[in-house]
Amino acid sequence: MRILYHHRTASKDGQAVHIEELIGALRQLGHEVRVVAPEIAPAGGMGEDATLVHKLKAALPKALYELLELAYSWVAYRRLLQAAREFEPDFIYERYNLYLLAGAMLKRKLGIPLLLEVNSPLAEERSRHSGGLGLPRLARWAEATAWRSADHVLPVTRVLAGYVKAAGVPDERITVIPNGINREHFAVAPAPDQAKLRLDLSGKLVLGFTGFVRDWHGVDRVIRWMATPGAPANAVLLVVGDGPVRGDLEKLAEDLRLRERVRFTGVIDRDRVPEHVAAFDIALQPAVVPYASPLKLFEYLALGKAVIAPRQPNIEEILGDGDNALLFDATEPGAFERGLTRLCADPELRARLSAAAAATIDRLDLTWLGNARKIVALVCRS
Repeated sequence: MRILYHHRTASKDGQAVHIEELIGALRQLGHEVRVVAPEIAPAGGMGEDATLVHKLKAALPKALYELLELAYSWVAYRRLLQAAREFEPDFIYERYNLYLLAGAMLKRKLGIPLLLEVNSPLAEERSRHSGGLGLPRLARWAEATAWRSADHVLPVTRVLAGYVKAAGVPDERITVIPNGINREHFAVAPAPDQAKLRLDLSGKLVLGFTGFVRDWHGVDRVIRWMATPGAPANAVLLVVGDGPVRGDLEKLAEDLRLRERVRFTGVIDRDRVPEHVAAFDIALQPAVVPYASPLKLFEYLALGKAVIAPRQPNIEEILGDGDNALLFDATEPGAFERGLTRLCADPELRARLSAAAAATIDRLDLTWLGNARKIVALVCRS
């Protein structure tokens, strides 16, 4: 099939992984994909934000920035229209972004089927974070319009599907497709002992976190726990990535006399992520928003790591407490720390969770190739 893939993402974080891997999977299945998207600077690696966009967002009044976002839909639409006339696609695949209506406009103009991937309810998310929205009513209208205009909406969790349904999209036009992994990408990862040796972590109990670290991720709780009697003396925290709170976390570690036991890799190339995650004994998901499908979670599972994560509906779509992960009640004070203590003290539990974690990928077909097959099957059935 001929697929016109459209997105407005310029960052080099997990969003870029999702985009690149899905496009690669569609091409691997033999489909032709034409991409229409903003130009992205080649420099940089995983865990790096689109700094230019964020600087512009910080410099302008919120309402003006949002109007520019909406105006960009016309720019994107013209590019999409030109590409569609040249390429003659079988369908449009668009990654949803707030105020992005180009795919809906092209569908209305040419009648080409539109599949819309939704990773978060951005009108709500941005109203609560990043200083809020300047035009909340316009944002909600744009979001609902984008969702209802698609022939099929693809939220990444069942929780998020509830948001889409509440916006007026019928059940038959909603299919949940969570994030996934590229088997080949993780097949080259070294064995845990070898990975630790390469990172000078031999003999350490490695607690690991990957991604762009923000304050709400709760990594500070891990560092504070490491200063308690319940934490083994050989426990170290390895953060594979960077983030705006790195300086605060490093200062906290220094204040607690843990500086040598807390490591940040900084921004690294995505191809090097598996060799670092392979060194984890315990993979950390201290907090997550209620509708997300965390990409790091699938990477932890792919490498068979003992995962600790909050017990909440979107997480329980993939993980089961005591089955393939240890889940804790995020509303109960100290539950996360008690779970960490338990995992550190019980190597047999870690081994059992690790084996079940690795099996989860095959059991649920949590791969980008599997996702690509599901997407194409939806179009073929319609």
